[in-house]
Amino acid sequence: MRSRRELEKALASAASYDRRLIVEAGVTAREVECAVLGNDHPRASVVGEISFSSDFYDYETKYSAGQADLKIPADLPEEVTRQVQEMALKAFQAVDAAGISRVDFFYLEPTGEVLINEINTLPGFTATSMYPLLWQASGVSFPDLVDQLIQLGLERTAQTP
Repeated sequence: MRSRRELEKALASAASYDRRLIVEAGVTAREVECAVLGNDHPRASVVGEISFSSDFYDYETKYSAGQADLKIPADLPEEVTRQVQEMALKAFQAVDAAGISRVDFFYLEPTGEVLINEINTLPGFTATSMYPLLWQASGVSFPDLVDQLIQLGLERTAQTP
């Protein structure tokens, strides 16, 4: 949204679907992502970055060829990469996730602040999806990733009473 009028129109539209709305402050930030794999002892992948020229990272931008660029690994200071990975693991554990998750962040480069945007407990898993690409860049091939996920599922199922 670029004006108060557009915001008010969007809020009115959203209110027609639900009486509760969440409005977040907008930030100018880099969008970075980290994949997590594991159960009780998860590990984090390298960090990747998504860049795009549209106003929003919407369905069209995400799935239309040439609309978004993925940079894996992201060109970040080492301490920011480490912070993103640590925060991804904490988010994974906070929601008691199992097997697979991708945690998305906003990196405010001028201040060095890292904000969690969301955790995806069932991220995309196509050949061009960020999750398998992050693990590939971390040294885990697609077949090995699938095998590890099956093993983690079996492990988690065995723990269920």
